[in-house]
Amino acid sequence: MTTATTVAPEVTRELCQRLLYYLELMREIENRIELKLYRQGKILGGCYTGRGQEAIPVGSAILAGPEDWLCPTHRDMGAFLVRGMEPRRIFAQYLGRAAGPTRGRDGNMHMGDLGLHLLPIISSIGASVPVAGGLALAMKYRGQPGVVFSYFGDGAASRGDWHEALNFAAVQKLPVVYLCNNNQYAYSTPLEKQMAIAHIADRAAGYGIPAAIADGNDVIAVYQASRRAVAHARAGRGPFLIECKTFRMTGHSAHDGAEYVPRALFEEWSKKDPILMLQKHMVERGWSTEVDFKKLHAKILAEIEEAVAWAEASPLPDPATLLDGVYE
Repeated sequence: MTTATTVAPEVTRELCQRLLYYLELMREIENRIELKLYRQGKILGGCYTGRGQEAIPVGSAILAGPEDWLCPTHRDMGAFLVRGMEPRRIFAQYLGRAAGPTRGRDGNMHMGDLGLHLLPIISSIGASVPVAGGLALAMKYRGQPGVVFSYFGDGAASRGDWHEALNFAAVQKLPVVYLCNNNQYAYSTPLEKQMAIAHIADRAAGYGIPAAIADGNDVIAVYQASRRAVAHARAGRGPFLIECKTFRMTGHSAHDGAEYVPRALFEEWSKKDPILMLQKHMVERGWSTEVDFKKLHAKILAEIEEAVAWAEASPLPDPATLLDGVYE
């Protein structure tokens, strides 16, 4: 098991600019969804965000090639964005519009796009992990190149189907990169109440799978660990597990005030904000200035305004299409 620390030469100014764009885009889209649209009553049902965890989907998904598949969760908005899902379609999804990926059948992150190689999540997150393995197995049978990126949280790693999935993938040498968003809480259950070992990555050895631990708030560390894992899987050497240690800077969902989380933890982790960490890295290397950051932020806010306006002007689904796509 390894921990990524040293910044490699492939971490360029251009790469960091792309990473920062997606980090901020994810943050601002989710801010608009949870802090405005949801509280205005325009979004119904659950509302989940990955605030504070943006580095994990962004730093890993940026490595995906056209032939690769991504299986994100409700905290991995960045993976959808990196993969090419437009913000306007995401807002249409949350607003229940016909232009959303589920055509108005759902109103949150239960979405995907097979054309973009984005597999929809299963609400019980651990159940998505065996499906990712099945996708990788199908690719292997067909002789198709590609790697499957399987995302999940620390709680999923305590489920039986998670362990079965990793064991099967190891035996079959499936090209899966497992990315654990270890945000310290499975809903309201703290990590020490669900496992007695120090690291989720320690579990990989029991299945003969290599593993790495990355700072989940450092997008460069996530990128470097993911780069190694993807190379391993792409070379036909089987799966690889990355545990990204981070913190959920919100409740489980918008309705959850997270009173069970000590306030000091929020203060501690706010100093490790993924966006601030990357900006500091770029400033130290002379790659960007505060003026550049302000321009990027203004650009992103303008992009979001256009996307929200487009989504709100989009039609609701026609009731006549209610049964379209439903298996009887």
